[in-house]
Amino acid sequence: MRATIEHESRGRMRLRLRQKNMTLRQADLLETWLKGQPWAKDAVVHERTCCAILTYAGDRATVLSAIGSFTWAEAEETVTLPGHSTRALNREFQEKLVGKVLMKGASALFFPTPLRVARVIWHMIPFLHKGLRCLGWRRIKVELLDALSIGISACRRDFGTAGTVMFLLEIGELLEDWTRKKSVADLAESLSLHVDRVWLKTGAGEVLTPIGQIQPGDRVVVRAGGVIPLDGVVAEGEITVNQASLTGESVPVAKRPGGAVYAGTVVEEGECVLEVKQASGQGRYDQIVEMIQRSEQMKSAAEAKASSLADRLVPYTFAGSLLSLVLTRNVTRALSVLMVDFSCALKLAMPLAVLSAMREAGREHITVKGGKFLEAVAKADTIVFDKTGTLTHACPRVAKIVPFNGKDEAEMLRLAACLEEHFPHSMANAVVEEARCQGLRHEERHAKVEYLVAHGIASSVDGEQVRIGSAHFIFEDEKCVIPEGEQEKFDALSPEFSQLYLAIEGVLSAVICISDPLREEAKDVLSTLRDLGVKNAVMLTGDSPRTAAAIAKELGVDDFRAGVLPADKADYVAALRREGHTVLMVGDGINDSPALSEADAGIAISDGAAIAREIADITIAADSLWELVRLRQLAMALMNRIQNNYRFVIGFNGALIGLGIVGILPPATSAMLHNLSTLGVSLHSMSALPVAGQATKVLKDL
Repeated sequence: MRATIEHESRGRMRLRLRQKNMTLRQADLLETWLKGQPWAKDAVVHERTCCAILTYAGDRATVLSAIGSFTWAEAEETVTLPGHSTRALNREFQEKLVGKVLMKGASALFFPTPLRVARVIWHMIPFLHKGLRCLGWRRIKVELLDALSIGISACRRDFGTAGTVMFLLEIGELLEDWTRKKSVADLAESLSLHVDRVWLKTGAGEVLTPIGQIQPGDRVVVRAGGVIPLDGVVAEGEITVNQASLTGESVPVAKRPGGAVYAGTVVEEGECVLEVKQASGQGRYDQIVEMIQRSEQMKSAAEAKASSLADRLVPYTFAGSLLSLVLTRNVTRALSVLMVDFSCALKLAMPLAVLSAMREAGREHITVKGGKFLEAVAKADTIVFDKTGTLTHACPRVAKIVPFNGKDEAEMLRLAACLEEHFPHSMANAVVEEARCQGLRHEERHAKVEYLVAHGIASSVDGEQVRIGSAHFIFEDEKCVIPEGEQEKFDALSPEFSQLYLAIEGVLSAVICISDPLREEAKDVLSTLRDLGVKNAVMLTGDSPRTAAAIAKELGVDDFRAGVLPADKADYVAALRREGHTVLMVGDGINDSPALSEADAGIAISDGAAIAREIADITIAADSLWELVRLRQLAMALMNRIQNNYRFVIGFNGALIGLGIVGILPPATSAMLHNLSTLGVSLHSMSALPVAGQATKVLKDL
């Protein structure tokens, strides 16, 4: 790619491409490609100016070399774009908005009066049709108010008022549609799959293959806890699949050979060989969009209240108008009241506020699947944490390997990595990474691998039974034994490390000690959450009570539970909710999934297990737990904004009705002020949330 550096500072540069123009697709391709580079922290491409603003980390020469080798042809082959472009959506609505404003201005300045009147009458038809339809359904709704106010104005030959009312209503509808579609598109993109590689089944065994190379007809292996990467059918095996991302139903569905499975769903139990039917993956985006649009159950109580209140207030507006007419015998005063309704502002402002908050959270790398979960975050008084991968770093490291029974240390690590590489868990990743660092190749020598959630892995290698997992799994479930004469060596293992136990033929062969240090920010995050009103912080872990107690003391949590299984976590969360607490659950693994489902809002770490992300209501990036604080602040600021919107809408529109009844405001002015206030509160709802300095105040309101 030929480009010129227009401005540069440390870790940031502005590039101008040496081409006259850039299509929307090219802008999306370049921006997606830049964000996908290992050195990229952020990238923004402006298609109108052919410029790219890049924030990066690492060597400048490496960045320039990569940019210099970029070609549009290669990007077309390697970059997967979402099914819908947000950039194209913005362009479309910008053009619509400018077009409406220009047409209104041209009509007022240049059209003769008969033509302006004809244009107003033509535009009245859809509004009158909606009003008549409400009458046909015997429903008193805002559409009927709009139709009556516009129709009466036209009958009084006040076409200017009628035209202004319709223009403001159209602008409001356009802004609402724009914001809703943009928010939905942003959410859908954040929920879209980002799977880089899959296990391709070949004649030579399983091969880890880039997903871009997978074609229809290929066979892909998917195991428990893994995400279905592509649409297809089950060719071999039996699995249960969580399809909540598509259907909203969390009850897993059994899939047998011949059964269809869809990208983005997650395997809860079993493993299968998937025959790929659709390699593009674009259908996943459309499915998510549909899910979001139909998710009425995801609305917050505040949104539902606004919608219900808006409909209930419409008859009162009618009553006020009739009362004004009876008392004053003045049609103008009655029309002034009729021009005002509470419904528009309430129905527009509340959903826009929620969607905008969700979009703002997305910019912070926080994915929220529905408004009701933000409300839960704002009201939560208890937060429950998983330990490994959540309160600790998501990338633990192997500290040492202690062989037993005369086994070789390197060979035990090789064997452990061979088994662990198939399953998404932070400790498994640590074993695989250590083998890679030591240059140990681990060929597929094992038979079928069985993953037992919260326990370990069972398989056989070269005809020998192999087990790897927790102490409970190895010594209690599998009845493995410590080699004779090595009990003292076993007892001397350091309690500061988490431990994986590897047994061959029922005899302990190695202990893999894993360093799993706490996140540096964990203690401060807990303290800040308390300042924001979270009263109880609890840690759940499978570690021994002694290790758990030490970690709990270091963190300063209010309570902890040690040696817990997945069902225990879910039961604990359910018990807290029965006691009347609003509970958040934060986790990252397959074993956290039941508890995530049980909480008022489940929060998953983005690089955790696929099933945890899928089941969770909210996903945060793995970089820092400070995002929990940001999430709490955003949620509280949102609830504060909603309460302020209520007060403003009721107060302002009530004042307009009063002024109309006493004859101070004519219909045109009343309509103008009402619609301008609706636009104003809607635009305010779409603005960035004022988080700083408001958290404490919002908490008091809750």
